[in-house]
Amino acid sequence: MKTSIAQLLVSAVLSVLIVAAGLALYDRTVIRPALVIGMVDVAEVYRAKEAEFTQILTKTTLEEDRQKALLMARTFAQRLPMALEELPRDCGCLVVLKSAIAGPTPHTLDLTPLLRRKVDAP
Repeated sequence: MKTSIAQLLVSAVLSVLIVAAGLALYDRTVIRPALVIGMVDVAEVYRAKEAEFTQILTKTTLEEDRQKALLMARTFAQRLPMALEELPRDCGCLVVLKSAIAGPTPHTLDLTPLLRRKVDAP
């Protein structure tokens, strides 16, 4: 009789530990990542690149520099959509525009610097 109670107690403790480990794993891999929201200020990145492009065009009279500026604008236009597509994979989170966020939370990440690096990368 004592061995069956001991076996039941060991089985119960083992079951509780397995369930607790499963819940902890579920929390770490499913619940917490779903709470993270990445925000990105696309308008800020666009305005900065537009200002850079305009500055190059207005300060030069050389055709070579103008062509370089146009190439820079074309490259930016090609990289921006690709960079925006990569952001959710990079952070493992939902990515929204900064203007869609009413207020930052502890679970909100600002991905604007990452976007800026992605579109400026050579």
